[in-house]
Amino acid sequence: MRSPWISFLALGVACGTSQATPTSTAGFKLQPFQIDLSSNLPRMLDLVRTTRLPAQSPYISTGSSAGISLGDLKALQDEWLTTFDWKKEEKSLNKFNHYTAQIEGLDIHFIHERSSSKDAIPLILLHGWPGSFLEFAPIINELTKTAKSASGKQISFDVIVPSLPGFAFSSAPPTNWTIDDSARVFNTLLKDVLGYESYAVFGTDWGSGVAYSMYDQFNTTVRAAHLAFLPFYPLNLEQLAAENITLSSLEGYEEANTKEWTSSGTGYFSEQTTKPNTIGLALYDSPVGQLAWIGEKFLNWSDPNAGHGPSVLSHNEILRSVSLYFLTETFASSVVIYAQNPHGFRSVYSKANNDAPLLFSAFKYNPGFWPPALVAKVGNLVYHKNHEFGGHFPGVDNPDALLADLRQIGDFWEVLP
Repeated sequence: MRSPWISFLALGVACGTSQATPTSTAGFKLQPFQIDLSSNLPRMLDLVRTTRLPAQSPYISTGSSAGISLGDLKALQDEWLTTFDWKKEEKSLNKFNHYTAQIEGLDIHFIHERSSSKDAIPLILLHGWPGSFLEFAPIINELTKTAKSASGKQISFDVIVPSLPGFAFSSAPPTNWTIDDSARVFNTLLKDVLGYESYAVFGTDWGSGVAYSMYDQFNTTVRAAHLAFLPFYPLNLEQLAAENITLSSLEGYEEANTKEWTSSGTGYFSEQTTKPNTIGLALYDSPVGQLAWIGEKFLNWSDPNAGHGPSVLSHNEILRSVSLYFLTETFASSVVIYAQNPHGFRSVYSKANNDAPLLFSAFKYNPGFWPPALVAKVGNLVYHKNHEFGGHFPGVDNPDALLADLRQIGDFWEVLP
């Protein structure tokens, strides 16, 4: 009897959809995967139910400036117990084709959805922290459909969405693991496991660091890169002026937002970079604790109108993300990426070793801001779009805009001979 994976490949070839021609995958232990976290669910809900929160916050009338508000946390806790349904979410997520492969001793989880077009561009989507593959769920199927880019070109994608090592269903990496190591593993996944000779890559947050490393290291296989964040520290107003960069009113707002974040919003960054064990172990068995730590980022880094169209970043989406972290027991292993990459975000801008097109999507409420002139310093910038709506998690906060921007890859796609 053939495995479901072999049957899946055969279907792709029969339909004329398989651009990938896998080499022998036996060494990678490639196999289909189903999400089933139901055994951990009762205990998680018991912990949520029995977690006591104070009657009032020790900080009065501070809004979100002191972190997540008590009111928001209580509301989310109540929704977790009354309206949120993990089993329903799990059933929905299992409609995607999930797989695992063993690469360099790590079990790597990924979604692989294929287009019906034989000309589909392979596209890998890379999340960051506190995100997961869930960030891209609203756009995966849409990307596989044939649509037109802004110039009218027909475009569709074969979509690959992995979990970073240490996140969700991908195993935790060894101590000295870096984003360059993850880049190498994902290049192996695309090239040797799935058989794509060339592909495009998208990344945000830590995923932008991995994506940029892939763009830089593997210039014959990565033939387009699209980012919504840069692995380079933003510049302040004085530094921008020194670069002769002037800002529009939208960019001025974004720069001020970034300045606020760097002055009062990076405590988590310092903690996770220097003491990941402390926060990882402190919150390991506390779903409401993880909700406070992670939920604050979703609330503060997204559009103020998150959860209202075009955003789908509702309370339910936050609870789905935190549930995934808790049920997979990966909160502690996820924060280690900061300590493993203390210089993962660079101060000195440098050009990637790749002439392939680089595209960039900016969103108003993203805590990181990079105008076109800065993005052009790190690659062959061909497209830069700044959106008035959305924030740090564009796949859920403004999926329509991200989808349209990703389709612009088709206008610049060119494979090396």
